[in-house]
Amino acid sequence: MTVGEAIRAAAERLVVTSDTARLDAEMLMAHALGVGRSEMLLKAMRDPTPKSFAALVERRLGHEPLGYITGEAEFYGLSLQVTPATLIPRSDSETLVEAALEFAGEVGRAIDLGTGSGALLLALLANRSGWTGVGIDASGAALAVASANAAALGLADRSAWHHQSWRTPGWADVLGTFDLILCNPPYVEDDADLDPDVRDFEPASALFAGPEGLDDYRILLPQLRALMNPGAVAIFEIGYTQAEAVTGIAAAAGFSAKLRRDLAGRPRALLLS
Repeated sequence: MTVGEAIRAAAERLVVTSDTARLDAEMLMAHALGVGRSEMLLKAMRDPTPKSFAALVERRLGHEPLGYITGEAEFYGLSLQVTPATLIPRSDSETLVEAALEFAGEVGRAIDLGTGSGALLLALLANRSGWTGVGIDASGAALAVASANAAALGLADRSAWHHQSWRTPGWADVLGTFDLILCNPPYVEDDADLDPDVRDFEPASALFAGPEGLDDYRILLPQLRALMNPGAVAIFEIGYTQAEAVTGIAAAAGFSAKLRRDLAGRPRALLLS
């Protein structure tokens, strides 16, 4: 079977687990071939199918996310390493990066709370050469991924990574202050009905935040002022039903909030000042 034939056959099978079955099949094949998708489509469609492809398709049929199978995901034009220790960055979160770039001047210092793969901070630094940043995470395995991504992108000299949990007293004592805070905290309700791709594979500690999905906002927002320079802004991702509730938590902590929507028009981020 040729590469092209195998992709077509795999796409027909993957429709039961993926809304992007053809793309998934192409990405899995490119990974099996060890080439980029564009190169594969241009040069390899009549080549023989590599033996490793079938096993990759079976993993995707079992709902394993594409990013974990290939070990990488794209975010804001960056190719990032991802592992089961990190969430797979989603395009919805690019709303935070867009807002950050509108706010960020030529120089500044940022922190990414719960950095995971480093996606938010690294996207900012890649687009603002005068900025430096710090990422923190309660997972040492996630921080190893973020640090590797920084090195791969040539951003290691402008970033630092700290193993810290905002649930631990004194977690911020050694971090200093910042001009910009970025955060995609856990915000999923404990009993939420999630797709198996997410529920069975992505790290629960980065997803779930109590019965309302608000626990980490309640912990974090009252602590933010100590991290903020004068005129600083904090940008938090929210679930699309949480704008009113998180705005209320922010107001109780002394912040005013401005809402940003994602490309689908859903509430996605709050800018706190």
